[in-house]
Amino acid sequence: MSTSTPTASSVGPRWLYLHGFASGPDSTKGVAVARHYAGQGLHVERLNLRVPSLEQLRLSAMLDTVRAAMGGPEERVVLIGSSLGGLTAARVAEQDARVCALVLLAPAFRVVPQLRRRMGEAAWEHWQASGWIETDDFAEKRKVRIHSGFIADAEMVDARTSGWPDVRVPTLIIHGVQDDTCDVRNSRQWAEGKRHVRMVEVEDGHELTASLPRILAETEVFLRPWGARAAGAQSSMP
Repeated sequence: MSTSTPTASSVGPRWLYLHGFASGPDSTKGVAVARHYAGQGLHVERLNLRVPSLEQLRLSAMLDTVRAAMGGPEERVVLIGSSLGGLTAARVAEQDARVCALVLLAPAFRVVPQLRRRMGEAAWEHWQASGWIETDDFAEKRKVRIHSGFIADAEMVDARTSGWPDVRVPTLIIHGVQDDTCDVRNSRQWAEGKRHVRMVEVEDGHELTASLPRILAETEVFLRPWGARAAGAQSSMP
């Protein structure tokens, strides 16, 4: 399910925002990005990627949700993804020619090794043995249990290209050097040598909330070619 509004025609790309792990469509960054571009007459659709539910979260289901929201085969789409949403955006882009540009905010590349490192071996083994681990639900401000099936599903998705998405479209990455959730070194490694990737490092942590003005300024410049077409398409709709 996603926020609903009339969508752009094939004249200009649709814009979709993908939130991160244990977050939701009304995340601080998602709302800020949508509000910023709404002022320019451009709609950013904020998807709900808590699928099939947050407790049974699956990366493969997130990919399916994004592809379904992208519309028909003639559509073109700009994806803006945060953390696990950033990984999702990159995985969709490597498989689907409808994606024409990406903005990745602290993307969760190599998500399973990162989760294991952050949790520590004891908690990791407990998650696998018990089947559940408790974490914070940032969207609903409560504790929630996440099923360990997320691990095998994410490993299956990442195994397709040795853990690194094979993306060929123009991509902007913004990542905080103080990020203790998604290591900035993974973004550096992925971006290295790719002429179509712009990497911006900021003095911030994983949430990037202190860097929102910088995020909006960078995306404004980077996405200008697609934004002009999308705004024009939306303004011409009946």
